[in-house]
Amino acid sequence: MMYRNLCAMDVEEIGRANPVDGMVLLVGCDKTTPACLMGACSTDLPTIVVSGGPMLNGRHRGKVIGSGTSMWEMHDQRKRGALSQAEFHAAEGGMSRSTGTCNTMGTASTMACMAESLGISLPGNAAIPAVDSRRKALAHMSGMRIVEMVKENVRPSDILTRESFENAIKVNCAIGGSTNALIHLLAIAGRVKGGCPLTLDDFDTLGRDIPTIVNLMPAGEFLMEEFYYAGGLPVVIRALIEKGHLNADVMTVSGMSLRDNVADAENFDEKVIMSLESPLTKPPHIAVLRGNLAPNGAVIKVSSASKHLLQHSGPACVFQSIDDYKSRIDDEDLDCDENSILVLQNCGLRGYPGMAEVGNMALPAKMLKKGIEDMVRISDARMSGTAFGTCILHVSPEAALGGNINHVRDGDVITLDVNERTVSVDVSEEELEKRKSNWTPPLPPRSGYAKLFHDCIEGPELGADFDFLKGAGAPLCLSTVIDLFGLPEALPGPFDRGDWGLKSTLK
Repeated sequence: MMYRNLCAMDVEEIGRANPVDGMVLLVGCDKTTPACLMGACSTDLPTIVVSGGPMLNGRHRGKVIGSGTSMWEMHDQRKRGALSQAEFHAAEGGMSRSTGTCNTMGTASTMACMAESLGISLPGNAAIPAVDSRRKALAHMSGMRIVEMVKENVRPSDILTRESFENAIKVNCAIGGSTNALIHLLAIAGRVKGGCPLTLDDFDTLGRDIPTIVNLMPAGEFLMEEFYYAGGLPVVIRALIEKGHLNADVMTVSGMSLRDNVADAENFDEKVIMSLESPLTKPPHIAVLRGNLAPNGAVIKVSSASKHLLQHSGPACVFQSIDDYKSRIDDEDLDCDENSILVLQNCGLRGYPGMAEVGNMALPAKMLKKGIEDMVRISDARMSGTAFGTCILHVSPEAALGGNINHVRDGDVITLDVNERTVSVDVSEEELEKRKSNWTPPLPPRSGYAKLFHDCIEGPELGADFDFLKGAGAPLCLSTVIDLFGLPEALPGPFDRGDWGLKSTLK
């Protein structure tokens, strides 16, 4: 998150400092899509997104293997002694065999789908493989379209409305998308000029009736290449529209409504894109949890979790940091069994810092050797969209802020109930306060960008953006424009960043 926000600031300043009338955002892995969209929203210049596209399917020993997802599976096999190091390396060589982003429904593919469902990219953008010639054709069309958008004065604030974000939330459920989409969509919404109201609870409320119908790893079987050949995201959007789930008349960068964008979408493979009546998994895809362990919220990807663990109580096995976890997780004397709940502290926005994707902790080696394939895991970290398991993520307040997750001790009984949307530790408030009174907060950074991040970052339930970059932001500095272009005969008004067409206005 540290560098997502830094990238967003770079994009914003490039848009402000240069005499550009519109922007084509060339995005790819994970955080580049939300970062560039956040920066573009702050400038509110006409903007269109072109994703780099997913890589081709991985292949190993006659089987299809997926980025990240297959790696996690093989890593567990390696730890339990079922896979040799040589085969692990051979599989790694066949996993990423072309340019492109992860070919599973990880965060990169998810955010490409989010851009398309928001209407900020042309139809079909999300799934075209990176090396497919149709990716270049779409890029060419996007370049032609941005010129028209500048002439029509179509801006992100015209496209990214509350209704379009509601669509994206529901599409994320249908595709089995990453939990990271919650943080990123909240951050993008917060940057929209004038503000776009969106809360963490919206993801739970809006997604309760939407099943997962895209049969892609990590929840399913196939990869992005098959998703594109099956018809891609337009098929999913059309299916949701036909059942009345989406706001079909919202405006998109194509110049047409979302409904018109997908009117001709056709499903060519119902094993890959399933029906809403016979889905891959029933709703919810993602659930928002609360309780004394996460007063401000936490999330779990239900579609990739073990059903028998969605209601579970067990003793905590606590790791105070990622280094503590790495040093002890495979210790044969580790005090845990299959009923234990692994708790990872100090991996949130300030604790790590940056909230790294370590929430899908690999299980203890001794559990894997017993044949245990999943355990409940809780952290203030994030998780790769390629990962799976019963992982409770984004716990807020985080440990480094003194959140209750920081005061969990080995043996404390934790109860998860996804149906009730709760996650709690069976410790009295008095005892938690006593533990907190004996806690010394970590020293904050003293200077530089790390200090800025520490002091100004908002919680994951708000999008993990800087508090001073929400909404419309600061106006363009008129003196800078005059220095660059000279004083025009007449100034446009009101003169703020929502009203500058520099090449056309200031000459």
